[in-house]
Amino acid sequence: MSESDPSYIFSQKNSRLPEDTVFFTIFPDSSLSPDPKSQNSKTTLLLSPHLQSLHLQILQYLSQYTTNYIWQHEPFTFSPSTQSPCSFCPSNHIPHLHGKLRYGDNLEDEWFIVFLLFQASQKFPNLSIHVWDTDGEFLLIESAFHLPKWVNPETTTNRIFIRNGNLHIIPKDHFPSNPTLDNALSYLIKQENQTKAPNSVQLAIKNRIGDYPERAIKNMHKVRVRVPILIAQILKHEPCLISLAVEGFYDRDIDSMKYAAKMERFLPNKSSDEIVEVSVTMSRAMYAQLMQQTFQAPKCYPMPARSESGYTSAELGMKIACGFEMIYQIKKQEKLQGKGSTWEVYKESLERNGYFEGLISGSKEYKRLMENAESYYKKSSLHSRESEIMSAPVKRIDDIIADCNVSLDEFKNQEIPPSDDDSWLYNGEDELNAALLERQQEMEFYDMKKNKKKNKEDGVGPSCSSDLNDYDLGDIAKSMQEFVQKMSSFEGAEVPGNRNSEDVDLDVERFMKEIDSVMNPSNGDEELDSDMDLDDDEDIEDDDDDEDEEMDFMNSYSDVLSQELKRTTLDKSFVRANANEKELKKDEGTSKVEEEKEEEFSRVDVDVNLVKSLLGSFSSQEGLPGPASNLLGLMGLQLPQDHKDK
Repeated sequence: MSESDPSYIFSQKNSRLPEDTVFFTIFPDSSLSPDPKSQNSKTTLLLSPHLQSLHLQILQYLSQYTTNYIWQHEPFTFSPSTQSPCSFCPSNHIPHLHGKLRYGDNLEDEWFIVFLLFQASQKFPNLSIHVWDTDGEFLLIESAFHLPKWVNPETTTNRIFIRNGNLHIIPKDHFPSNPTLDNALSYLIKQENQTKAPNSVQLAIKNRIGDYPERAIKNMHKVRVRVPILIAQILKHEPCLISLAVEGFYDRDIDSMKYAAKMERFLPNKSSDEIVEVSVTMSRAMYAQLMQQTFQAPKCYPMPARSESGYTSAELGMKIACGFEMIYQIKKQEKLQGKGSTWEVYKESLERNGYFEGLISGSKEYKRLMENAESYYKKSSLHSRESEIMSAPVKRIDDIIADCNVSLDEFKNQEIPPSDDDSWLYNGEDELNAALLERQQEMEFYDMKKNKKKNKEDGVGPSCSSDLNDYDLGDIAKSMQEFVQKMSSFEGAEVPGNRNSEDVDLDVERFMKEIDSVMNPSNGDEELDSDMDLDDDEDIEDDDDDEDEEMDFMNSYSDVLSQELKRTTLDKSFVRANANEKELKKDEGTSKVEEEKEEEFSRVDVDVNLVKSLLGSFSSQEGLPGPASNLLGLMGLQLPQDHKDK
């Protein structure tokens, strides 16, 4: 991404934020006008019945989209802010809901989050939502070619929100400097019609998320695998844990691979009788991470011969099993499951942030607050159960293995659907090219509007007519001549900001001497050095000799070049100045010898060939960016599009 790209200015990373993570905050309108009775206790306000109810309602509504979705690292969830200021945005003291999600290598997770937030804003119109990631305001990056000029990272603080299904930008004319969050939200609520972003910006965002939730379903990949029966039981009860297994395999190191070499937890008997075939659902990103890494099976792990038909599913299952073993043992060593459940973490957070207000444990008021917290936690955990599982995977895995009666017949007699087609993994070039083409067209359209506006303001270049016949092609040759004469030297061509730059001061004599030294190395470096040290008087005396040498060199160079070109068909491709006369003489019966002799001395029409080549190159671009349009743009020229039928 170059600095000239408008999206570059919104992609400056904040090193304080975790990488590959999306953050979001949800502000209900009621947070700006809290109940006066609750003013004495901010922590009580943070857990007010209204905020709790809103949290549960949003979770309930969005669960229809997230129930069967497998997230890359952690499930989508959010919660009320239980501390002030908020850990996500330290300057924020307004009661709100917030969440974060690490998407890692699966960018689909991030855009699915954006879709969910837009859906929530439509369902609950009294919400103002802010979403950002490690790169900053990534929604502005997506719509960078359509934003007002004043929008940049320094001017967007507390200005970008999602509300009522649209993207909103707090205007600069009302707040010349960045507003406070309170003022921004208040203005957004009162002047919602004034803050709605331009339609082109809305369209850019909607095009990016418009094919969800169907795209989320398409992003899931089902595949047959052969895994140990214990892992089959785990995935049957908790399909979301596949993400932990893939993470354990993909991020393995030497220490964790020691666990896979033993397979103590999930393949205790090291027997092929413990292996069963099942169907597993994962994201496409997870499938790619497993398939595209070479990994040799541990010696203790039973594998079929490579020639057998089921080897691919066995190899994929082996990678999943090793991933489970590694992540299980690592989590167990770290004792992350020691806290028991997310309830313990949640209760500790309440105590740490003063929810119980110093009340004595067991008192009547303490019990009332505890009952409220427990009731809310139980209701919310029904919708965010995945979060609890992922935060304590070892405990959940042990519970599944302990509670389930392992039966090989249960898996051997079941009907397994075929694996999904994975051609997308190997034939993604077309999709990539389509995405690149779409972005190129967007950039071309942006550049065209910018150049058109600039030319209109500066009065540079001919008017762009829709009819090529109305376009003066002589302007191309004329502009090119001016471009070469004014802006070029033997070191190359540069286009200054001021088109009316003065002529380049080129020392032709020095240039020819340097060329002569290259073409005639026998002269030696000493001769060149001594020649460059001549006094002015000696230069004057040898001026005639130098001119003769230059002429001899140019004539010799021209003869050699002509001989080389005669051996090719290149000279036939040039349009010559007397082309029309030659056609007439040919009709009159001119001999072949005379034609060849006349052609040898006929002059090439440089201007006509130049225009012909540029038009051919421009036409072959078919409206896309290319060298011809770029070069003409640098000279202030804009050709009309060729609308002929393809």
